[in-house]
Amino acid sequence: MHLAAPVSPLTGAYERLGAVFPGLRVSEEAPGTDEGWVTARELADGGPALDAFLAWDDAQIIGDYGRRARPDVVASFGLHRYAWPACLLFTVPWFLHRRIPRLTADDVSFHRTEGRMTVRPRGFACLPGDPAAALPDATTVPTPEALRAELRAAVAEHLAPVLDGFRSRTRRGRRALWGMATDEIIEGLWYIGHLLGEEDRAVAELGLLLPGHTQPYAGGAGFRDLAGARGAVLRTRDRISCCLVYTLPGAETCVTCPRTCESDRVNRLSAKLTHS
Repeated sequence: MHLAAPVSPLTGAYERLGAVFPGLRVSEEAPGTDEGWVTARELADGGPALDAFLAWDDAQIIGDYGRRARPDVVASFGLHRYAWPACLLFTVPWFLHRRIPRLTADDVSFHRTEGRMTVRPRGFACLPGDPAAALPDATTVPTPEALRAELRAAVAEHLAPVLDGFRSRTRRGRRALWGMATDEIIEGLWYIGHLLGEEDRAVAELGLLLPGHTQPYAGGAGFRDLAGARGAVLRTRDRISCCLVYTLPGAETCVTCPRTCESDRVNRLSAKLTHS
């Protein structure tokens, strides 16, 4: 008789994430070791595994832009492509179920070409009223703000060694790297919140999570509205960090990049609204 895999307190959140964003599938199992997999610890160690990881970004940039980018630009692209989905491992269970996994750099692996991640949680935090609070690996905290503090700490615990692994490659200091981490948390959940049909709630929650004075993060969510045509309200923010895409020929800056002027933002966001 075939036995179904056990359901954890995080399974529902990861399944819903995969349903609205098929480009990322999360499974709860030991880190992948076959070809194509890399662990967060290997990226943090900064050796041959990180070299191979960044070689993919180098080749992709050449294919997209017809020229090789500076090594620090390649590294910035690579860090973004790990940190953006990695942050969702924490923020989506929190957003959907108010549960926060503890995942060190040893507990996560990534297969970028297949859009897959594995997680091996070492417990989770939740609120006292959660039905899962009775589980042996649960840690309860008393208030929503205490749970937000747990989320900030859990993401920082996971990302800190990875940022250190990328530091010399990106040629960025500590504040700039934590600015990147801040942006990945915000823009990842903002996007998934939109896919879930709960963008307004995601924006409000992110404003509480990252108000702008929560170390080690640099800056806050900082959402603001622009006026579009016929009374349309267009939501934007200014990124704290920069992906350096402007260094590549013909590349268009992000709509949230501080280099993107307000009129350009209005035009691009209005066009997106028209075609959505």
